[in-house]
Amino acid sequence: MDKDSLILPKDFPELNNDTFLRAARGEEIEHVPVWCMRQAGRYLPEFRESRAGKDFFETCRSPEACCELTLQPLRRFPFDAAIIFSDILVVPQAMGMEVQMSPGKGPTFPEPLKEPEDLQRLKTKVDVSSELDYVFKAITLTRHKIEGKVPLIGFTGAPWTLMSYMIEGGGSATHSKAKRWLYRYPEASHKLLSQLTDVIVEYLLGQVKAGAQALQVFESHTGCLGPVEFKEFSLPYLRDIARRVKDKIKESGLDNVPMIVFAKDGHYGLEDLSESGYEVVGLDWTIDPHSARVRTGGKVSLQGNMDPCALYATKERISEIVKRMLEGFGTKGYIANLGHGLYPDMDPENVGAFVEAVHTHSRQLLNRK
Repeated sequence: MDKDSLILPKDFPELNNDTFLRAARGEEIEHVPVWCMRQAGRYLPEFRESRAGKDFFETCRSPEACCELTLQPLRRFPFDAAIIFSDILVVPQAMGMEVQMSPGKGPTFPEPLKEPEDLQRLKTKVDVSSELDYVFKAITLTRHKIEGKVPLIGFTGAPWTLMSYMIEGGGSATHSKAKRWLYRYPEASHKLLSQLTDVIVEYLLGQVKAGAQALQVFESHTGCLGPVEFKEFSLPYLRDIARRVKDKIKESGLDNVPMIVFAKDGHYGLEDLSESGYEVVGLDWTIDPHSARVRTGGKVSLQGNMDPCALYATKERISEIVKRMLEGFGTKGYIANLGHGLYPDMDPENVGAFVEAVHTHSRQLLNRK
């Protein structure tokens, strides 16, 4: 048996850089913390080399592989947090659905849900500790191997986003098949969303037990919903997840961890999101930083929101964009990030320039105070 598989979720190395956690809680910091969604990704040559010829979900099921991919960006850049390498679609897999990752096409469900009776194909009771054990092992292993350098973030997809994939059978421009359910089968939609929520709550609790020091919930498909549908089919479940996870963490005698909600293109729901029980609201690049501060009324910390495509600019231009973004958000209760994940064709040097610019400009702003 590999010695790594015997590593337990206890006696973790002491955390040396808690800037990200302090910013999430709105506490004082020496510089604005920064990390990137998809920082462990195909833009890194070492990532491509590690992944070459291997099935995507096979990689996700290997704690050693996930640990290595999570650590790779930290060897290059002084990020202030790491996010475990995994995928949001491990949850539908745990519920009994087959998901394949097709090169050049992305995730595919060979047998998506088409009608409400298809819900019978899903497991009624999911043993999360068994089905998603490989994620928990990856988190525990990474917490030890990261050696206290930075905090480790765990994550999940949100119910509506996962429901959309399960019905569409993959990515979609319109999400019309999934939205058809919302309008035609509202009861079945709520049933599926509730089932997903139950699994997600246990999954996030398991991640904290395994060693995750923060949690992010990705509601990636908010943009295809209108405000009314968002308030019925997305927001209640996001709130439920935050409340139930926090309650269960408390019941388990674990330390509370900050939770981040990232509802991409959900600018119309910003006020609601700031009152949904999360410490941090993630923003995409379509929201003005100053306006986001005003609309959230200081209730939460904010994360984001540079357009990922700004990384195609020169390093000097990246520095200017970062400076303007920091001035808009201010330095308190703020975590710098992109408004979406890194793209595969991005230059790692420009990612380094982004991180450096955040640290340099935020220190200058803080020194002026």
